Amino acid sequence: MDRIDRILRNESFLANLRKNEEAEADRKFCCHGVVHFLDVARIGEIINLEENQGINRELIYAAGLLHDIGKHEQYAIGTPHEKSSAKIAPKILKQCGFSEEETKQIIDAILLHRDSESAGKPGLIGILYRADKASRACFACKMEKECIWKNDKKNLQIKY
Repeated sequence: MDRIDRILRNESFLANLRKNEEAEADRKFCCHGVVHFLDVARIGEIINLEENQGINRELIYAAGLLHDIGKHEQYAIGTPHEKSSAKIAPKILKQCGFSEEETKQIIDAILLHRDSESAGKPGLIGILYRADKASRACFACKMEKECIWKNDKKNLQIKY
């Protein structure tokens, strides 16, 4: 997973990760840092394997690592984070050795990771959507009772 290691060391990735961390420094609810990114990637790979979808693991990890990388722009200027993440990700992907076709697949998944219609789609789009939603440990969160998510969206049991 050499290209994934390159993402984790990429200057732009790290700079945007720091911006997310700064923007969420006082946030009580779910945060959008490297732990969340890796949870999404790892759950995505579990889904991929369980469903025998055959998606390249590096594509799943790249999508997981980059799907919320622009969250800080949502806080700062109101840009939906799927759009800001999709704007930031291509340069990182190119610098880390991803092809144009791989980049397109990853960007498409990032753009649709908040669209509930993505849940049933095969491939990277559906995997990223479901992994992102499954990644939250609501059952162990001290803020669960104050969270505005509806109970049917909260992860109150472990699935992955």
